[in-house]
Amino acid sequence: MEKNKLGTENIKGLLFSLALPAIIGQMVSLLYNIVDRIYIGHIKDIGGLALTGVGVTAPILLIISAFAVLVGMGGAPRASIAMGKKDNDAAEKIIGNCLTTLIGISILLSIFFLIFNEKLLMLFGASENTIEYALEYMNIYTFGIIFVQMTLGMNPFISAQGFAKTSMITVSIGAVINIVLDPIFIFGFDMGVRGAAFATIISQGVSAIWVLYFLTGKKTNLKIKKKNLGFNSKVMGPVLLLGLSPFVMQFTESFIIILFNAKLQRYGGDVAVGAMTITTTAMQFLFLPLSGLTQGSQPIISYNYGAKNKSRVKDTFKYLLFSAITYSLIFYLFIMIFPGTFASIFTKNQDIIREASKGLRVYMSVSFLMGIQVACQQTFIALGNARSSVFLAFLRKVFLLMPLVIILPRFFERKVFAVFLAEPIADIIAVTVTSILFYKFFKQTLENIEETV
Repeated sequence: MEKNKLGTENIKGLLFSLALPAIIGQMVSLLYNIVDRIYIGHIKDIGGLALTGVGVTAPILLIISAFAVLVGMGGAPRASIAMGKKDNDAAEKIIGNCLTTLIGISILLSIFFLIFNEKLLMLFGASENTIEYALEYMNIYTFGIIFVQMTLGMNPFISAQGFAKTSMITVSIGAVINIVLDPIFIFGFDMGVRGAAFATIISQGVSAIWVLYFLTGKKTNLKIKKKNLGFNSKVMGPVLLLGLSPFVMQFTESFIIILFNAKLQRYGGDVAVGAMTITTTAMQFLFLPLSGLTQGSQPIISYNYGAKNKSRVKDTFKYLLFSAITYSLIFYLFIMIFPGTFASIFTKNQDIIREASKGLRVYMSVSFLMGIQVACQQTFIALGNARSSVFLAFLRKVFLLMPLVIILPRFFERKVFAVFLAEPIADIIAVTVTSILFYKFFKQTLENIEETV
């Protein structure tokens, strides 16, 4: 797609053309974890424990991907804004600096997790029964961290230029390979959990190669160039500041899972932790398509913000908000009506299915509001408004959810229920505050667009 179409094409059609591949890409990317969990949960004799063990690795996987989000989601909107200002040189400097930063982060994270894997997994909710499976997965996955950083960190620069289909192919290639390799490695080679980890890092490696190949090729508008590689604080400072909000959202999500797992292990044992693994997977099914919608809207909003086209920024947000609310409501209804059906996809263990069914209805009882939260928060990022997006990220996760997980079990006899209840209470408060702030600041941002760009 030519970059000027971001500022000229019909918004509805443009948003659909960019968002649909992004949504498909997000859902396909979810298959990395989903396929692993489905196959692992059905390993003969050990499926339930193995599923719980791999579920305990989720906080570490989120921490790893959070650093990619920090760089990619901070750099892509700024690159789009620069494109809107007709300054492709500045946009390419951002891409080059981001690539170097991601490589450095990959090295540091790999060393750290190779050293502290076991201690962290035990801290994050593993038990004597599940630590074996958690370690089998993580010790192999750690060697593929650089592939994760390249794929998740650089792919946003493809969609930021309007190449939504190419961005979708990035994750689709990896997911398809993962789907094919999982049963071969897990069952065919009898590698169990280790096979799932090998399948994942191989598929991520192929995706990473694809991203770098495209961003150095002829079709891209913005290229990775040797002269732009390095770390310039003047370039990366604003990038990291803008990426701080999605980073906080994802990084704190890992600590929330840790907190949930610790409390659930205390009050409900391995069955409750296994149910939480399924519950967090359901939340991914909610949030990743919403993320795809915002990825589709981000280049349009950012480009037109840079081009000072207020009406297109405003109209794009309206369509984004409507679409996000609609999807949230549909998924909410599905989970409320068929929680057991969803849970049974991942395991045959009836105890885990029963616990997950109850947990899903509580945990996601106000999830129909999440479309508002995501649309508003991500639009702040698309407009380069780091301060508001960071505050909202901290509000929901750090200031509300974490304290509630600790406090609520003290007031309820059903402790596991109380832990799951923390999520909807935090969501109601966060969405209310977000809506009020966004109404005020979005209007002000549009009024001041001439002065702030």
